[in-house]
Amino acid sequence: MAKRILVVEDNDLNRKLFCDVLRAKGYEVLGCSDGNTVIEAARRFRPDLAIMDIQLPHVSGLDLIAQMKADAQLSGVPVLAVTAYAGKGDEERIRAAGAEDYLAKPVSIVPFSAKVVGLIGE
Repeated sequence: MAKRILVVEDNDLNRKLFCDVLRAKGYEVLGCSDGNTVIEAARRFRPDLAIMDIQLPHVSGLDLIAQMKADAQLSGVPVLAVTAYAGKGDEERIRAAGAEDYLAKPVSIVPFSAKVVGLIGE
């Protein structure tokens, strides 16, 4: 059975790129653009990995990571955070929220794929 990946990204082009790359590698993928629906979508989809944009409209990706980690059903799901703002202290804040790893945007496919495999396998 294919591993399931939830992609939370409000930018349509980035979300499509992430989803297309992951599907081409055989993963089952659910793209989500609205941060307000992420937790419920994750509960229904039961992902093996969540890829989380940090800068979302209406809700912070950091808050969503913390909510997932506090949720009994979702707390074990590893999170790969992606952010356009990879300044000093950002990695610490992202990891403190509960993300297992992170990538700075723009995201290149090879490091992105390597991080995914590192978190959930092929």
